[in-house]
Amino acid sequence: MMCSQSSEQQSDNLVLPGERLGVIEEFIPDAGTYVKDGVIRSGVVGRSLHDSLNKRVSVVPLIHGAMLPKVESVILGQVSSVQTQNAIVRIFKIGKKQLSGVFTGILHISDVQPRYVESMFNVCKPADIIRAKVISEKNKTYHLFTKDKNLGVVYALCSQCGYSLESKRQSLYCPRCGRIEKRKTALDYGKDIT
Repeated sequence: MMCSQSSEQQSDNLVLPGERLGVIEEFIPDAGTYVKDGVIRSGVVGRSLHDSLNKRVSVVPLIHGAMLPKVESVILGQVSSVQTQNAIVRIFKIGKKQLSGVFTGILHISDVQPRYVESMFNVCKPADIIRAKVISEKNKTYHLFTKDKNLGVVYALCSQCGYSLESKRQSLYCPRCGRIEKRKTALDYGKDIT
Protein backbone atom coordinates (compact mmCIF):
# COMPACT_ATOMS: atom_id res chain seq x y z
CA MET A 1 0.00 0.00 0.00
CA MET A 2 1.45 3.38 -1.01
CA CYS A 3 1.18 6.41 1.26
CA SER A 4 1.79 9.98 0.19
CA GLN A 5 2.23 11.60 3.59
CA SER A 6 4.90 14.19 4.26
CA SER A 7 6.53 12.26 7.12
CA GLU A 8 10.13 11.17 6.59
CA GLN A 9 9.48 7.46 7.09
CA GLN A 10 6.13 5.76 6.78
CA SER A 11 5.71 2.17 7.94
CA ASP A 12 2.99 0.52 5.94
CA ASN A 13 1.08 -2.72 6.09
CA LEU A 14 2.27 -6.27 6.09
CA VAL A 15 3.50 -7.26 2.62
CA LEU A 16 4.11 -10.62 0.99
CA PRO A 17 6.79 -11.55 -1.57
CA GLY A 18 5.90 -10.15 -4.99
CA GLU A 19 3.56 -7.48 -3.61
CA ARG A 20 3.73 -4.06 -5.37
CA LEU A 21 5.41 -1.28 -3.34
CA GLY A 22 5.83 1.48 -5.90
CA VAL A 23 7.59 2.32 -9.14
CA ILE A 24 11.23 3.16 -9.84
CA GLU A 25 10.26 6.66 -11.05
CA GLU A 26 8.95 7.40 -7.56
CA PHE A 27 11.27 5.44 -5.20
CA ILE A 28 14.70 3.82 -5.06
CA PRO A 29 14.41 0.10 -4.20
CA ASP A 30 16.26 -0.85 -1.01
CA ALA A 31 16.69 -3.89 1.27
CA GLY A 32 14.07 -6.62 0.96
CA THR A 33 12.82 -5.50 -2.47
CA TYR A 34 13.37 -6.27 -6.14
CA VAL A 35 12.34 -4.61 -9.41
CA LYS A 36 10.40 -6.23 -12.24
CA ASP A 37 9.25 -4.24 -15.28
CA GLY A 38 9.82 -0.93 -13.44
CA VAL A 39 7.67 -1.95 -10.46
CA ILE A 40 9.27 -2.30 -7.01
CA ARG A 41 8.07 -5.45 -5.26
CA SER A 42 8.60 -7.06 -1.88
CA GLY A 43 11.17 -9.85 -1.76
CA VAL A 44 10.20 -11.09 1.72
CA VAL A 45 7.32 -11.25 4.18
CA GLY A 46 7.55 -8.11 6.29
CA ARG A 47 6.51 -4.51 6.85
CA SER A 48 7.12 -2.06 4.03
CA LEU A 49 8.95 1.15 4.88
CA HIS A 50 8.60 4.20 2.62
CA ASP A 51 11.20 6.91 3.22
CA SER A 52 9.76 10.03 1.54
CA LEU A 53 12.74 12.23 2.38
CA ASN A 54 15.31 9.96 0.69
CA LYS A 55 12.81 8.51 -1.81
CA ARG A 56 13.55 4.91 -0.78
CA VAL A 57 11.31 1.92 -0.19
CA SER A 58 12.37 -1.18 1.76
CA VAL A 59 10.85 -4.15 3.54
CA VAL A 60 11.79 -5.07 7.10
CA PRO A 61 11.50 -8.87 7.39
CA LEU A 62 9.06 -10.22 9.98
CA ILE A 63 11.33 -13.17 10.65
CA HIS A 64 14.36 -11.79 12.47
CA GLY A 65 17.53 -12.78 10.68
CA ALA A 66 15.76 -13.90 7.50
CA MET A 67 18.40 -14.92 5.00
CA LEU A 68 18.42 -13.72 1.42
CA PRO A 69 21.20 -14.38 -1.08
CA LYS A 70 23.32 -11.27 -1.60
CA VAL A 71 26.27 -10.41 -3.81
CA GLU A 72 29.34 -12.28 -2.41
CA SER A 73 27.15 -14.93 -0.66
CA VAL A 74 28.43 -18.48 -1.10
CA ILE A 75 25.40 -20.65 -1.82
CA LEU A 76 24.59 -24.31 -2.13
CA GLY A 77 22.00 -25.28 -4.71
CA GLN A 78 20.66 -28.07 -6.88
CA VAL A 79 20.97 -27.83 -10.65
CA SER A 80 17.44 -27.97 -12.06
CA SER A 81 18.22 -27.65 -15.78
CA VAL A 82 21.22 -27.35 -18.08
CA GLN A 83 21.52 -25.82 -21.54
CA THR A 84 24.62 -25.34 -23.71
CA GLN A 85 25.36 -21.83 -22.36
CA ASN A 86 23.91 -21.86 -18.82
CA ALA A 87 22.47 -23.83 -15.93
CA ILE A 88 19.56 -22.97 -13.64
CA VAL A 89 20.16 -23.61 -9.92
CA ARG A 90 17.60 -23.81 -7.08
CA ILE A 91 19.38 -22.19 -4.12
CA PHE A 92 18.65 -23.86 -0.78
CA LYS A 93 21.51 -22.74 1.51
CA ILE A 94 23.61 -19.66 2.15
CA GLY A 95 26.77 -20.86 3.83
CA LYS A 96 25.46 -23.42 6.33
CA LYS A 97 22.02 -21.84 6.82
CA GLN A 98 19.00 -23.52 5.22
CA LEU A 99 16.62 -21.18 3.35
CA SER A 100 12.86 -21.39 3.61
CA GLY A 101 12.09 -19.46 0.43
CA VAL A 102 12.68 -20.45 -3.18
CA PHE A 103 15.54 -18.63 -4.88
CA THR A 104 16.79 -19.16 -8.42
CA GLY A 105 20.34 -18.74 -9.64
CA ILE A 106 21.79 -18.86 -13.13
CA LEU A 107 25.33 -20.01 -13.91
CA HIS A 108 26.56 -18.80 -17.31
CA ILE A 109 29.32 -20.63 -19.18
CA SER A 110 31.60 -17.55 -18.97
CA ASP A 111 31.51 -17.66 -15.13
CA VAL A 112 32.44 -21.35 -14.69
CA GLN A 113 36.24 -21.49 -14.82
CA PRO A 114 39.18 -19.40 -16.07
CA ARG A 115 39.82 -21.56 -19.14
CA TYR A 116 37.53 -22.11 -22.13
CA VAL A 117 34.51 -24.37 -21.58
CA GLU A 118 32.83 -25.83 -24.65
CA SER A 119 29.47 -26.71 -23.10
CA MET A 120 27.69 -26.49 -19.75
CA PHE A 121 27.00 -30.23 -20.11
CA ASN A 122 30.72 -30.69 -19.23
CA VAL A 123 30.26 -28.54 -16.10
CA CYS A 124 27.14 -29.90 -14.38
CA LYS A 125 24.03 -31.99 -14.91
CA PRO A 126 20.47 -31.77 -13.51
CA ALA A 127 20.27 -32.93 -9.85
CA ASP A 128 23.95 -32.08 -9.14
CA ILE A 129 24.59 -30.18 -5.90
CA ILE A 130 26.73 -27.14 -6.60
CA ARG A 131 28.52 -24.53 -4.47
CA ALA A 132 28.76 -21.10 -6.09
CA LYS A 133 29.23 -17.43 -5.30
CA VAL A 134 26.58 -14.79 -6.09
CA ILE A 135 28.18 -12.15 -8.33
CA SER A 136 25.08 -10.08 -9.13
CA GLU A 137 21.35 -9.95 -8.51
CA LYS A 138 18.80 -8.53 -10.91
CA ASN A 139 15.03 -9.00 -10.77
CA LYS A 140 15.37 -11.65 -8.06
CA THR A 141 17.59 -13.83 -10.25
CA TYR A 142 20.99 -14.49 -8.76
CA HIS A 143 23.93 -14.70 -11.17
CA LEU A 144 26.45 -17.28 -10.00
CA PHE A 145 30.20 -17.85 -10.36
CA THR A 146 32.31 -21.03 -9.87
CA LYS A 147 35.80 -19.98 -11.04
CA ASP A 148 37.43 -20.52 -7.60
CA LYS A 149 38.87 -23.93 -6.65
CA ASN A 150 36.47 -24.35 -3.71
CA LEU A 151 33.43 -23.70 -5.94
CA GLY A 152 31.68 -26.09 -8.33
CA VAL A 153 29.88 -29.43 -8.13
CA VAL A 154 30.16 -30.97 -4.64
CA TYR A 155 27.91 -34.00 -5.19
CA ALA A 156 26.75 -35.75 -8.37
CA LEU A 157 24.97 -38.89 -9.50
CA CYS A 158 25.80 -41.09 -12.48
CA SER A 159 23.76 -40.11 -15.56
CA GLN A 160 23.47 -43.77 -16.51
CA CYS A 161 22.64 -45.70 -13.31
CA GLY A 162 22.00 -42.98 -10.67
CA TYR A 163 24.79 -44.12 -8.29
CA SER A 164 26.99 -41.57 -6.43
CA LEU A 165 29.99 -40.50 -8.49
CA GLU A 166 33.48 -40.55 -6.96
CA SER A 167 36.33 -38.19 -7.80
CA LYS A 168 39.06 -39.77 -9.93
CA ARG A 169 41.82 -37.50 -11.27
CA GLN A 170 40.19 -34.78 -13.42
CA SER A 171 36.79 -36.50 -13.81
CA LEU A 172 34.14 -38.42 -11.90
CA TYR A 173 33.84 -42.18 -11.86
CA CYS A 174 30.84 -44.41 -11.14
CA PRO A 175 31.91 -47.43 -9.05
CA ARG A 176 28.71 -49.30 -10.00
CA CYS A 177 28.67 -49.13 -13.82
CA GLY A 178 32.18 -47.80 -14.57
CA ARG A 179 30.98 -44.68 -16.42
CA ILE A 180 33.32 -41.65 -16.42
CA GLU A 181 31.72 -38.18 -16.51
CA LYS A 182 33.00 -34.61 -16.70
CA ARG A 183 32.06 -31.92 -14.18
CA LYS A 184 33.59 -28.70 -12.84
CA THR A 185 34.08 -29.97 -9.29
CA ALA A 186 34.95 -28.11 -6.11
CA LEU A 187 38.24 -29.02 -4.45
CA ASP A 188 36.33 -30.81 -1.65
CA TYR A 189 34.03 -32.82 -3.97
CA GLY A 190 32.41 -35.77 -2.18
CA LYS A 191 33.18 -34.48 1.33
CA ASP A 192 30.44 -33.66 3.86
CA ILE A 193 28.39 -30.76 2.37
CA THR A 194 26.03 -30.17 5.32
